Amino acid sequence: MFSVIFPGQGSQFVGMGKDIFDKYDLVKKIFKSADDVLGFSLSKLILEGPKKELNLTKNTQPAIFLVSYSIFNLAIQEFKIELNKAKFFAGHSLGEYSALSAAGYLNFSETIKLLRLRGEAMQNAVPSNMGGMIVTLGSKIDDIEKILDKNQNNIRIEIANDNSDHQVVLSGLNNDLENFGKILKLNNIKFLKLPVSAPFHCSLMKKATIKMRDEIEKKNFINFDSKLISNVTAKEISDKEELKKLLVKQIESRVRWRESVIYMINNGVKHFIEIGPGKVLTGLIKRINKDVKINTINNDIDIKDLEL
Repeated sequence: MFSVIFPGQGSQFVGMGKDIFDKYDLVKKIFKSADDVLGFSLSKLILEGPKKELNLTKNTQPAIFLVSYSIFNLAIQEFKIELNKAKFFAGHSLGEYSALSAAGYLNFSETIKLLRLRGEAMQNAVPSNMGGMIVTLGSKIDDIEKILDKNQNNIRIEIANDNSDHQVVLSGLNNDLENFGKILKLNNIKFLKLPVSAPFHCSLMKKATIKMRDEIEKKNFINFDSKLISNVTAKEISDKEELKKLLVKQIESRVRWRESVIYMINNGVKHFIEIGPGKVLTGLIKRINKDVKINTINNDIDIKDLEL
């Protein structure tokens, strides 16, 4: 029993997907469709850069989705691998949109338009470089939560991602992050500042939530048989109305990735297939459970080597 999973922001790089773009007409067609829908050459930005433009959230989100979606469809249509028969579909943050489109809940055009809007809304929710994110290394989430509770009157920091047993990401304004860093040092907890320009997945994203609520409500989601795991609940989504509510809530909510993986394993999944640029989720799952099988699918060579 296998699950198909999709990465989030941070996995992007200039030239991602180029090998399959050069080889397969199907991928060229999907890339062109993205350019036509968005009204600019996202494919040129992905394939040639510049890196600074690709790393803008408004570009990163649809770009990672486009590459992930292309790989997924290449595996199904060219290599006849039945990835659409996965027990669960799941993704990390924007990867949840890749998952819902792959699972059949929303078509490609609507998904990529929604991610472009989502990226813009999240990028503009907080003035540039006023907020950010840090990742703690080697500490469990319970320990981080205790420190947050103890200092809640002095700093406004929220847990953005519960990634694995020893990796927790936090969001907040830069001043609060700096002060929290001092507290972490006093507790001998290692941390790194992440190269992002905004504090994602926390209440500072309120403006993005308001903007995206209307956009998500307009979309024609389909009730589909495939099972999608929500970042917000770390459980299956039951229908399209619940899906809409959770996608809105996801913008400010903690990404419960560790819990999502545990839920899938507890419900029979023994094999995870990460589809898209990089292998971030593969690394996280190895830290959560060393016994499950994991494949990272970045290109056609990886597809050829895949055994379900």
